[in-house]
Amino acid sequence: MANQKVNFKTAKDLQEVILQEKARGTPDLEIGQKYGVTFRYIERLITRTQGLNISVLDVSKKIRALYPKDFKEEQTTIWSFKQRGNWATHGGEYRGNWSPYIPRNVILKYSKPGELVLDYFCGGGTTAVECKLLGRKCIAFDINDKAIELAKKNLSFSMEPPQLTLIDEKKHLNIYEPKLSVSDARDLSFLQDNSVDLICAHPPYANIIHYTDFKKGDLSFFDIDDFLKEMSKVARESFRVLKPGRQCAILIGDTRRKKHVIPLGFKFINVYLDAGFKLRELVIKRQHNCKTTGFWYANSIKYNFLLLAHEYLPVFEKPKTPLPLSVRERGIDYGLVVQTLEKPPLKKKLDEFETTTVWVLPERDFEERLNKNVIDRYSNRKGYSTITFVSHSKNETNFTERNKQKGTELLFIKSPFLNNSPSRSTIEYYLKEIKTILGQRLPNVSDEGFLVVQTQDVRIDGYIEPLAKRLVNVLMHDNLWLKEIIVVTQERQNPHIDKSSGHLSITHQYLLVYEVKK
Repeated sequence: MANQKVNFKTAKDLQEVILQEKARGTPDLEIGQKYGVTFRYIERLITRTQGLNISVLDVSKKIRALYPKDFKEEQTTIWSFKQRGNWATHGGEYRGNWSPYIPRNVILKYSKPGELVLDYFCGGGTTAVECKLLGRKCIAFDINDKAIELAKKNLSFSMEPPQLTLIDEKKHLNIYEPKLSVSDARDLSFLQDNSVDLICAHPPYANIIHYTDFKKGDLSFFDIDDFLKEMSKVARESFRVLKPGRQCAILIGDTRRKKHVIPLGFKFINVYLDAGFKLRELVIKRQHNCKTTGFWYANSIKYNFLLLAHEYLPVFEKPKTPLPLSVRERGIDYGLVVQTLEKPPLKKKLDEFETTTVWVLPERDFEERLNKNVIDRYSNRKGYSTITFVSHSKNETNFTERNKQKGTELLFIKSPFLNNSPSRSTIEYYLKEIKTILGQRLPNVSDEGFLVVQTQDVRIDGYIEPLAKRLVNVLMHDNLWLKEIIVVTQERQNPHIDKSSGHLSITHQYLLVYEVKK
């Protein structure tokens, strides 16, 4: 039955049967195999006939619990949820919606009971539902009237004040019904300056998924450059309505074009920074069940690709006052970082290669496994060079050059000095040196070879310096194609977390993988 196709006289007959199958709850894969249609065909049919992009036509729900079981706030920059969350009326029927664990964490971290939360990409109402459960006021809207209808349905549950008591609260919280409407995120003129306590939203990722049947102004129909241009209007309005010292959290992801990564996440972050925001945190949202096996594992190795398994959750902050220059800069210390050429430690043999863009490696032999994955995957065992930036004060340097000949398959740049809280001037020197290395060493890398840069975000004066994002700007070169952005983290049983700082513990690094084209 899986490959048996059913023929119809007209397209309308086919569409009616598919809608009947969807109403019965038939999975999309089974519908596609039975009627010979693609997932995108089914998706567009549902969007056109229902007015919004949903996976299930019958969304009536029975509430089994109002809160997630054994919930704990996230304390590090890697967020990974084994289950997407199905308490209250939460569900995954609205395509591309985010896990309710994300707005729950954001709302608890960056707002207080009774404060106002704004969501200008309401969708099915995930953030609005969390605001109602957590005793926050909420203004939520969407450009799609059908999405607002779904959100209202998801919010049509009753609660008693005794049910709305948080663990750390001694008294019951007030219940606030979210205010929902149809509106455009680019126009917040109905809100006063400095009137919102928190912005928490999940926009479309340019035109990857369409959320309406081409409704005018729907940002999910804009290609990347135009999408970012329109989002700059959203960012400026967000900065205007947000109170000074408060936060704006937005989930965004990357995409692929022609087998290479388009760093939509980093481009998006630039838009909000250009609007005047500072970057308080940069969280990585990991797709938990995204391990490739069997067919996908073999093809990941054969065709040298990784499955996209991460998104970015930048938490922006509207500064209370501009930081004075004396605070921003801590002095010139260019001499504290030097580059060396040395052979990195390698694990002798791996059980299997990493095949997604999130590598969770054991703490015990973290660097050895990381190096082995990079060198075996991207050097094709035909020679590689490594350059390591270390702190001069540690006297760790080993000035031996290896594999400097032409025809090197891989140039691997590592930056362990970033673990030592470098100053802003050191960071600028590091970026300048990377650019110099590019000019000196890139000619030695063979055509279709690779440049891999291991780096990480650092915190300076309370804000994140997003070095992977900045390096993507530095490494813009006609001969370099960004193939992968990989997030690497350690699998720790008891990670050390400093809760007193008020910041998340930075527990991830990046590997920027470029293909050399000559």
